[in-house]
Order: sequence, then C-alpha cells, then structure tokens
Amino acid sequence: MEIRKMPSSQAQDRKISQWFEKVNNGEIKLPRFQRHQAWDKNRICSLLDTVIQNLPLGITLILNVDKEQFISRYIATAPETQSRVTEHLLDGQQRITALWRTLNNNYDWDQYFLYIGKYDKYYEDTDPSEVYIYCKGRWVDNKGRMKPLWVDSPEKTFLRGLIPMNLFRPGDINEEIENWVKQALLQYKPKKGEDDYENSLFNWMQSKQTLLNDIRDVRETVTHYNLPYLELPSNTSKDTALQVFINMNTNSKPLSQYDIIRAEIEGATGKSLDDLENHLTEQNPYIIHYERISYLILATSALIQNKLPNQRGMWDMDKELMVDNWSAMETGLRKMTEFLENQGIYDRQRLPTNAVLAVIAALFKHEPKNVDEKGVFNKLLKKYLWSSFFTDRYENSAANHAYNDYMTLQNIIRGERKDNSKLFDEQDVPVLNRDKHPIADIDELIKAGWPKRESIRARGIMAVFYYLGALDFADGSKLNRNQLLKSKRHYHHIYPDSLIKHLNVEPNLALNCALISDKTNLNISNKEPLEYLKERYSWMDEDTVNARLRSHLIPIQELANGGYKGLNNEEKNNKLKKDYNEFLQKRALYVNEAIKQLTDGNDIDAKSVVINTEV
Repeated sequence: MEIRKMPSSQAQDRKISQWFEKVNNGEIKLPRFQRHQAWDKNRICSLLDTVIQNLPLGITLILNVDKEQFISRYIATAPETQSRVTEHLLDGQQRITALWRTLNNNYDWDQYFLYIGKYDKYYEDTDPSEVYIYCKGRWVDNKGRMKPLWVDSPEKTFLRGLIPMNLFRPGDINEEIENWVKQALLQYKPKKGEDDYENSLFNWMQSKQTLLNDIRDVRETVTHYNLPYLELPSNTSKDTALQVFINMNTNSKPLSQYDIIRAEIEGATGKSLDDLENHLTEQNPYIIHYERISYLILATSALIQNKLPNQRGMWDMDKELMVDNWSAMETGLRKMTEFLENQGIYDRQRLPTNAVLAVIAALFKHEPKNVDEKGVFNKLLKKYLWSSFFTDRYENSAANHAYNDYMTLQNIIRGERKDNSKLFDEQDVPVLNRDKHPIADIDELIKAGWPKRESIRARGIMAVFYYLGALDFADGSKLNRNQLLKSKRHYHHIYPDSLIKHLNVEPNLALNCALISDKTNLNISNKEPLEYLKERYSWMDEDTVNARLRSHLIPIQELANGGYKGLNNEEKNNKLKKDYNEFLQKRALYVNEAIKQLTDGNDIDAKSVVINTEV
C-alpha cells in the first residue's frame, strides 16, 4: 500500500483587529455543538494580561466554510448580521469570546479595567510601575441601581487608576476615548482666576496628552496583537472536522461524554442536541429532579436501542437512530416522571437507585394501548420498581443488571417467546425471581441505616412511607414535591438521638426516621416519645394522632411505652433499650407487609397494612 506524505499545517497570523472585524461582520461563527463560554474572571484577566504584555497565546483552529456543514451560532453578544459565514471556530472559542466581550465591556455582572499604578490617587502606598487587568463585580440594589455607582463614573474610576477595557478595542473610537479622558481629568482642570492659571492649564493639557498616549499605546498593542490560527479547508468532511474538534478539546480541557456525543449527533444529523434537550426540559420540568438530564437522555436512548445504559453502550449507539427515537425517549422520560410521582418518589435525594430510571423510561416505548393491557403493564412496572428497592439486584453492576432486566421485561410486554416456544414470564426477570433475589427480611430492614446516605435499602424503606402519604406530625399535610422543593421536610429521629445514643444502640436507622417539617422537629426536641406526643397532640383527637403516625407506619403502642419516671438510671436504660428494640421490630413488620404488597404490584394504604400485620 502506498503511503502518501500529507503536507503539515502551518500556523497563520491574524491580528485581534482582524478577528474583531470578522466577528463584527458575522463572518465567523461557532458550531452549535461547542460548549458555551465557561471561563471565569481569573482566566479572562490572565488572558488580557498576556495580550497587553504582548506575550504569546496558543493556536486557534478554524474550518473554512463554503456552505455550512454544522448548525452554528454567533459568538456571545456579537451582532447577528445574517451575513454569509466564511469560517467556523473549532478551537479558541473561550479566547475569542473573552476578548470580544471584555473589549466591548458587555458582561452582565463584571466590568473590566486596565489598572495603571501611576494614575492611582485613591489608595495609599501604590506602586506606580504596576499595570494589570482588574475586574469589578457588580450587583443591583433594592432601588434597581447597578452598584457600585463609581464604576460608571470616568472621574471616579480614573481616580483609582482604572481605565475601562472598551477604550482599547480595535476600530475608530477616538471620539469615545477623548470624551472619556476629558471627563476623567475634568476634576483636575484648573479654573480661570487661580494662581498660575496658565502654567497649571499647560500642565493639565500635558497630563491629558500623556493619558491619551498611554491609552493609544496599549490600544496599538491590543489591535496588532497576533492570535495565530490553523485552518481546515472547506472541503474537509464533517467526520474529519468533528474528530479534529474532539481531539483538540480533549487534549486541553477534557470534554464530557455528553459533549462528544453531542458533537457526533451534530455531525451525523445536523440537528442541535441543545435545542432538543431544551425542548424536553421545557415540556417536562420535573425530569431534572431525578437525575442529570444528559445521563437520562443517553441511558434511555441506549436501552431503546438495546444497548447497555453505561458508557460503552452510549458510545455504541447509532446517533442518527437516537435522534429518530427522540420522541419515544422524551415520552418515556415524561411518563417515567409521572409514574415515579404516583409511587411517591419525587426527587433524586429520595430515590433508592437511579438504575431504574432509564429502564422504566425505555419500557414506556412498549406501553400497550389497550386499557386492560395497560393496567397489566403498570402493575409490572410497579413490581419491578419496588423489587429493585428491596432485593440485592442493584447493589453492584447496576448497568448490566438493569440491561438484562429491561431486555426480559420488554420481551414480556411484547409477548415474545423463548427458545423453547414458551412465553417469557416474570420468573425470567432476574429482579422478580425470588429464588435468585429474595426480598429483604426483617433483620435486614432493622439494620438499614440513615436514609440521607446513599443506601438503597434505607431509602427504599422511606419510599414506602412516601407512597403512603407521610403526613406531617404537626399540620397533617401530605408529603408532596412542592414541600421537598421548598425544603419543608426534615429527617427526624422518632426516638431522639440524645435520648438513646448512650444505650449502645444505633439511633441512625431508617426505621427510626420520619420525614416531617423543621418546625415540628424543633418543637419535638429531645423529649421521650410518649412525653412529646402528649404535649404535641393534647389538643387533637386520638383518631387524628393515629392517622398521622400510621401514615409513617409508626407502631403507636410501641412508641407510647414511656413510664421512665421513678426508675433509677439502670432500670430506665434497660427499659428504654427494650422499648426501642420492640418499636423497631414492630415497625419492621409493618414495612415488611407493605413491601410484600408493593413488590406484588398491589395498591395499598397505611390502615390496611397495619390491619394485615396485626392479624
């Protein structure tokens, strides 16, 4: 095979003034798959310091354009001229955007200045030789004024030795510069009638000319500063341009998997993943409460294509097919959100395992239209969801297990047959197979730790209470998404930590937890359960008290033991320890009964759970 030697790319010179002309004319744009501006003020200041000192910067990369191959966008705040685009900026967006915006001084909340120490009359002990870039953050006060006010005053900024960066931008701005200098120095201009007026006026005019010269010297440096570039010819294929973009970005600041897949989709379909994603979240705003939207999109799309919902599967996806399936994926995520909300799970912090999300969303692609079949479908999803919380199926290798469960579940829904011609059934789904993955027993439930930690079992136990409504102890409000968004619920020890922590027992258990309001929690304090219950609910009828506690599957009789007055320390500690263990045991029985019903796909309420347990 003949190997041809390709000519090497040569960097070409381009002044900042030339870059600005192209940006201003709309001739150079960004492919939409590029990240938006991400540099903070420190990096921007460092860039500008490099420019005014005339030190070298890195190479940028452009793709020459005859006809745009990629969906593009204008550089932030650049004029949208609708002119013919001649270049796509593949690498160097952060530098060009930072230069454009600082030299136009149009950031919303930051104002950039050149500090020149010899002009600083505001601060003491300044170094006249200091010259550097200074950024001042801004804010709006309660009167709607942009503060600090001095930033907008040439007189007050110059008093601090500060000259706004927009006075150094390329272009015909001599009048703007002279007006600013005139206002900045007005405070020093001598008035007629003063002693030695003519000499003072001459010195003032000399100072004015010196300042103008300093500004123009820096401006010359900025205008003629060389920001070199490499170029790809206009006949470069999409794939090649995309690969160069990925390689250059990965070699500097690594892109996320989603960034690169976004680029591949742009290249394969010409469609903007940003636009599709924005539409998805606008139409379904609650999706983002469960997981990063990028993960949900990729994992669900992978499963719909029968790929693993992990990095490997996401790489292997057909990107054009992913876009073709977008509507099904979007519908699946919306219905997943509705399904989880119906099961009392409202956000990521309350979700026992995120492995179920993509599985449920992808399965909705196969949702039957017949009403009766739809009921069977929903019951199967419910079995799957609650089984994932109370078996060891997703304790490790979650993506592989989710994939295998999904493949069998979709076979059941679609009525597929196995090699032996028998229909797939629930026993074929590993997570639903009780021989392979039994439901957690009483002892395991009792040992489950504090639910704020990422523990599948502990969060699963709390999920049971959320499903049952979890009424607040004080006001009786039912747990909902709005309360969680406003942080109105708090993880509370039913047996207070301060009451039992010295007993050599573990207070931080899911079965010793209730999610109630902060106000309620603070009023409960560290009193023993019987005492605070009597104080808290003395004005309520017994049925109300029982309903609120029962919604958390709290065994009322075991909670209301108390009677510690008159006991010595040893007697009190022994009784308290016995009462606490009995409370945990009884609540575990209630939870266990609820789990049996939920993993069988049944609808339950707290009252029936308690009654069935007591029988």
